[in-house]
Order: sequence, then C-alpha cells, then structure tokens
Amino acid sequence: MQAARVSIQTEDFDVSAELAALRGGDARVGAVCSFIGTVRDRNEGAAVASMELEHYPGMTEKSIEAIIDEAVQRFGIHGARVIHRIGPLQPLDQIVLVAVTASHRGMAFQACEYIMDYLKSLAPFWKKEQTPEGARWVDARVSDEEALARWRQ
Repeated sequence: MQAARVSIQTEDFDVSAELAALRGGDARVGAVCSFIGTVRDRNEGAAVASMELEHYPGMTEKSIEAIIDEAVQRFGIHGARVIHRIGPLQPLDQIVLVAVTASHRGMAFQACEYIMDYLKSLAPFWKKEQTPEGARWVDARVSDEEALARWRQ
C-alpha cells in the first residue's frame, strides 16, 4: 500500500520519519530533497505573535495532488510527500514539509522547488497573523507570483 502523498494536519511532523518512509527502500532513489517552512516572528516589518492557517477540506488536498502529479510528469521524480499544518501556530513551529525522491539531485532539487512554488501560490490556504496592531490576513506576495511565473516559461 502506497503511503499518502498529501497530509493536512494540526499536529507536528517528524522530518526524519517522513523522509525514511518516502525513501521506502526504493533502490532507484539517488537523491532526496526536502524543504521545511517554519513560522517566523516577523513579517512585513511587524512582529508576529502567532498565526492561524485555514484550508478548504478536500479541495486543498486535490490541488496539492495535482501539483505533485505535474512534478512527477515534468521531472520524473519517484515519490513526493507534502505535509501542511493548519490551525494555530507559534514562531519556530514547522508549517510545511515538501520532500521528493529522484534518481539524481538535479531533478530532486527542481521538483522540490516547483512543488513549493505552486503550493505557495495556488493551494487554497488562508493565513491570519496576530501582531501588536491586531489580527491581519496575509495576502499572496509578488515574489511568490514571480517564482511561479518562471515555471510557466
């Protein structure tokens, strides 16, 4: 039975265990690449005391599965795992894990970045930060859209 490729969850994740499961004894794997996003204590010049992430159940997972399918087609990776946390989070907490396996490092690096760029821009998540000035919803960044645009060329 194949492990889930996408998990949306409130609980934290163990990076080492996730990478070991993704590799799964697959002798074709010559490279494992991962990205871990964490909560910062500052954003756009303001202190961030906490943040809360919301999603659209079912639609979010389907959107991320489609991103992974595209990465498999484009880069020939062997496996991928995306974990994204929701709910209340504090600075230093892990938010997201994107991990891929491939035969070679170039494919693994590119696929990991591709998945993260698409995840950041297109997956239906909403982020609200608590700052000294009060709560604020966080909009998509221009830099995220620019990162995404390079994959469309």
